[in-house]
Amino acid sequence: MSALPPLAGKRILITRARHQAGQFARLLQEQGAETIEIPAIEIVPPPSFDRLDTALRTLAVYRWIVVTSANGARAIGDRLQVLGLQPSLFVQQKVAAIGSGTADSLRQQGIPVALTPGGYVAESLLEALGQPEPGDRILIIRAEVARDILPTQLIARGAAVDVAEAYSNVVPDESAREIATLFAAEPSVDAATFTSSSTVSNFFHLLDAAEIMRPAGLKAISIGPVTSRTLREHGWEPAAEADPHHLDGLVAATISALKG
Repeated sequence: MSALPPLAGKRILITRARHQAGQFARLLQEQGAETIEIPAIEIVPPPSFDRLDTALRTLAVYRWIVVTSANGARAIGDRLQVLGLQPSLFVQQKVAAIGSGTADSLRQQGIPVALTPGGYVAESLLEALGQPEPGDRILIIRAEVARDILPTQLIARGAAVDVAEAYSNVVPDESAREIATLFAAEPSVDAATFTSSSTVSNFFHLLDAAEIMRPAGLKAISIGPVTSRTLREHGWEPAAEADPHHLDGLVAATISALKG
């Protein structure tokens, strides 16, 4: 008689954006889990693409172009098409990507990646970039609202930094109703998974909008230290944290938190 998969009988909430949840759901399902996809985040265009468009037209002035997420990478590809520009513009530039998913998304669009730090957080990228040379200009392509540690630290080290917003994170309107329905029903949910600080903050926004409390037995699984820090700021100690900080690591962390 074959052994049951490690997550058999477990119900796991996925809070990723809907267009990104499918791959993670399949990985969990392969381990026997039942997955529930209720996005706590939706990716939409920023209020303006002016800064990003200007930066893409003047890439040659930058020593480094830093892309912080796969969403930012996809936005770059979209804007290149809108502007009639080619990915070959990046061939002469040094591109740094936070996370292997970001690097993969850039390469799929023909944009070479010179640096992907071992850690999937801004602090690891700062260490990998080292000390900027006098006069270095660095472009950071990121979400409209994001942690300021990267530009702040680069400026403190003497670099000239431009930040271009590639997308915005918003809370999906329908998710509050779905959250209320989910937690009103049986069987209960065993764990909720979080892939960014925004998914954590937005999840609590959804609970408030649904006028419900966080279920006492619900376990939080975090993709990395920044997300874990946000969970703790909301008074929720993560049951497990992915290491390495990617989807496979998050699956392993979920198994670790729920085994037995």
